[in-house]
Amino acid sequence: MPLPRRGRGSRLASTRVASTSLPRAVPVFPRRAGRRASLLSHAQHLTRRRHSSELVPEEPELRPDFRSGKWLREPAAGDFGELRQGLLAGMGSRHRIYDQEELVIPCASDSDSGSVDLQLSDLEGIKKDPSNTDLTVLDLEIPDIPEFSQDSLTDSLRNLTHGSPLSQTSVERLVQSIQEVFRGKLKGESEKLKFLRSLSSLSQTLLYDETTESFINSHIADIVHILNVLVQEELLNSLSSPVLQEVLVTVTELSYQDVHLLLDSEDRDDLLSLIIKIVITLPSIDTLIQLQGPRPSGSRNTESLYRQTFQAFSDMLQSFVMKDPHLEKFDTIFQHMEPWLQSAKDHERKQATATMAQVLKCLSRHLSLKLPLRFQRLGHLVALMALLCGDPLKEVAEEAAEGTHYLLHITLRLKYITHDKENHQSLKRALKKCRELLDRYSIKRFYRYPSKIAQVFEVFLSSTELCQFVMTTLDGLKNLPHPCSQQTAGELLITLVKNAESRFEKLPEIIGVICARLSIISQPKVRQQVINTVSLFISRPKYTDVVLSHLLCHPVPYDRHLAELWRTLEVDLPSTTWILWRLLRKLQKCHNVPTQEKMAYVAVAATNALYEVLVGNKLRAATFRLFPQLLMTLLIQIHHSIGLTMSDVSIPTGLYAEQEISTEVTPLGFAMQAIKTLLLRTLCWQEFNIMEKNKGWTLLKGDCHLQGVFLLANALLERNHLLAHRILYLLVPLLNRGNEKHKLTAAAFFVELLQSPVARRLPSTYSTTRLKDWLCHGNNIFRILALRGLHNLLRHKEMKENIKNLLPCLLDSLCEADERIVLLTIQILLQLVQNVDFTTLAAMMRTLFSLFGDVRPDVHCSSMTLFGASVKSVKHRDKKSAEKQVLESLVPLLLYSQDENDAIAQESRRVLTICAQFLKWKLPQEVYCKDPLYIKPAEVETICNFFGKKCQGKINILAQTLMYSKNAKLPIRRAAVLFVGLLTQYMDHNELRTTGTDWIENDLRDLLQDPEPSLRLIASQALFRVQRVGELEPEQTVCWLRKLLGCLPT
Repeated sequence: MPLPRRGRGSRLASTRVASTSLPRAVPVFPRRAGRRASLLSHAQHLTRRRHSSELVPEEPELRPDFRSGKWLREPAAGDFGELRQGLLAGMGSRHRIYDQEELVIPCASDSDSGSVDLQLSDLEGIKKDPSNTDLTVLDLEIPDIPEFSQDSLTDSLRNLTHGSPLSQTSVERLVQSIQEVFRGKLKGESEKLKFLRSLSSLSQTLLYDETTESFINSHIADIVHILNVLVQEELLNSLSSPVLQEVLVTVTELSYQDVHLLLDSEDRDDLLSLIIKIVITLPSIDTLIQLQGPRPSGSRNTESLYRQTFQAFSDMLQSFVMKDPHLEKFDTIFQHMEPWLQSAKDHERKQATATMAQVLKCLSRHLSLKLPLRFQRLGHLVALMALLCGDPLKEVAEEAAEGTHYLLHITLRLKYITHDKENHQSLKRALKKCRELLDRYSIKRFYRYPSKIAQVFEVFLSSTELCQFVMTTLDGLKNLPHPCSQQTAGELLITLVKNAESRFEKLPEIIGVICARLSIISQPKVRQQVINTVSLFISRPKYTDVVLSHLLCHPVPYDRHLAELWRTLEVDLPSTTWILWRLLRKLQKCHNVPTQEKMAYVAVAATNALYEVLVGNKLRAATFRLFPQLLMTLLIQIHHSIGLTMSDVSIPTGLYAEQEISTEVTPLGFAMQAIKTLLLRTLCWQEFNIMEKNKGWTLLKGDCHLQGVFLLANALLERNHLLAHRILYLLVPLLNRGNEKHKLTAAAFFVELLQSPVARRLPSTYSTTRLKDWLCHGNNIFRILALRGLHNLLRHKEMKENIKNLLPCLLDSLCEADERIVLLTIQILLQLVQNVDFTTLAAMMRTLFSLFGDVRPDVHCSSMTLFGASVKSVKHRDKKSAEKQVLESLVPLLLYSQDENDAIAQESRRVLTICAQFLKWKLPQEVYCKDPLYIKPAEVETICNFFGKKCQGKINILAQTLMYSKNAKLPIRRAAVLFVGLLTQYMDHNELRTTGTDWIENDLRDLLQDPEPSLRLIASQALFRVQRVGELEPEQTVCWLRKLLGCLPT
């Protein structure tokens, strides 16, 4: 059953339902009461009328009601005669007897103008006083807002009717009866009512009797204790007696006399909380009647008592705010009412909302503010009332809309007194905006759309109050039983943030609550509104980093709700690049610091966030624009993540709480899925396919990471050269930034892109000079990258001259232990060798000669290749100078033609041919025999005969051959020993006898201990031949050799 409309009956008189024989005090104003007379306020005019039948009722007037949309007829405020008489008639013989005529103080009319009291001229009654900080509208010079008016409070005061005061004897009797209660115990309903009415009557003498004042003030604790006992007992009665109502009336009357029994201390505060709980939790009248069952005739009217109790409760709360210049009493009321305004039970929420609306109405009509103000939760209150305007229960929504109607008037006055005078123009703009909004929407329609409430109130709320509004609205999202409440909260949130998105503080807390609420929002539309709120915040440059930092402080991988948030961010096109760039910078900053023992958690979180953003594809335009930065940053993150698990990440304390992290979750996994998604979202499908077919993804996440980088760079250069060129220009300034892994990955991509024709446009400072610096770097990987870059630059003919200046560094690189450095150097020199001066060429040939027989097969083979190219490059004028070096290479080349490595053997024969051509020799065909020479005696003899004669007098071919008898490779040792034995027959025997053959024989004797039988046999035969040379004549020697060779096994 609906509650009584505000102002329809007596505030207090109509709530009395029992009688007592005690006389009622009639306040008069003798001279000694003058000091209190000035304290009369409009609140005192709500005092009950004892003899209402003597009053002439006023004509009912129309007032607007936003709950039903209709105009209601309501009796003028203060005219409670008829209602009073009706109620007393229903009380039977127990009605009260009044033997004194009481003072009548009618209240101002309760009729409304039909609109919110925002007319600025209404505030002109606040006069500018040097001792008062109140501000007037005249000071602000702001034009009036139409449709808003309010009657002056002074006009509503009527003439006071004086009656005779209580006699001293009557006062003493009242005091005595109250003191008896202090000493004893109240028994029965009649004693309780007698005590309460005695106290109420005594309160009327406070204006003129100092003894009464002293008595009540000295016994407040006792009075509060007894009231507490009475209220506790009423918990079990469920309105079976009027005691609770009488308590409320008594408290109200004392409040009018500035004696507050429920405020200013902890025990009083507890009593207020208990009273509010009892009244608000009362079931609806229909439920209550059903619970009580059939009532005997002559019993109290439950419905009437129910209504009167609620009216008394409302009047009590209103009496608190009648004189509340600092709003501390209102703040107390709101604190106690707040949980009931958010109750899940419809009847509790309905009763709390109706009561709060009445309190706001009363406060708006009797607002007289002074600094400092104690009420600091305006944003919370506005949001709560706005949420209630969207309540699924129609009665609640209507009551809340009417309460918000008065709250706007309160807010306006509140801002007048609290605004900073320096922000005078700001307040003018706020009022102008408010007026424009209210002109656009009729008041009635305005409050039927809760989101518009946020639009109007936003102009007055401070940054702190805005945060209160948002936090309260977010709490409204927890209302699962009522989807429409969630919808209202979503609309309020998005409307407020759109209109005041740059004035928020405590943003991390707001974002934290939003993230926590996402899991309980069931409606897709509301979820999107909440996500759009985050989008609005994150798109504001001043908030972007704050929002990102908070979103990145959640466990990875993100749950489905946070993942949805990242994927569905909706921002304006100009903001997309900014947001993605700031997210990217979070990751890049982790790469700019020296490598730490543990990876920063933000690096993993940002990588996962990038993946989610790329999957959602809402920032597609920004993704294309920032593709070079995204690609390189993710490649660098992969490099940092190789081999790491989540235990290698510096996870903030308490982030995962008791949640276990799966072993499948790794930093590398996030980076790999992000870079794959990036390629697919930017339509790099062919590049993705190349990486997949050539196991590029495996290379990227392993020890061969840079090989994977090379592959991806080449794929981009081949399939999407425009993107490749953009990356090239990006990398130029980035190569010397960040830590070592950052530099290596960037350098690897950079050197591959030097194949592009665009590289020719780069100044030498960014190309050859930088590569030269890397050639001298202490890290071999940088040296390898430098050589790879030089090799790629050599594709451009115009770059060769610049690279020739690096030849000294390149020649030094030939002596490196790292095979990759040597091979890359040889590849570069092969392209430069034709343009090298002879001095450099000769030095290079000597270095290459030392690499013949290198244990690294590729180095061995490549060095011979470059040596052959060098021989070809010798100019005619320099041939004489190069001849000796060429002659010295013949024996090694001849011997290595017997190498077990086919590539080396073949290259040796090829280069040997080049050297012969240089010397203008025609080699015998036996040199090109691919079979082992030790099984071809005739071929060996022919070869030895050829070289023995050609080299005679030019080089010591025998000594050079004997050096290779100690080679690590068996085929080389065997060929060398075989050649030593046979070459002696073509040497000058007299010279051999002169120099002696001991040095040859000693080396051959050592070989007789070789574990290889074939080598021991060949060594013994060679030794025998050498010994024979020193003993026999030449003719005998030849004859003996022929016989010996005929005995060799085939």
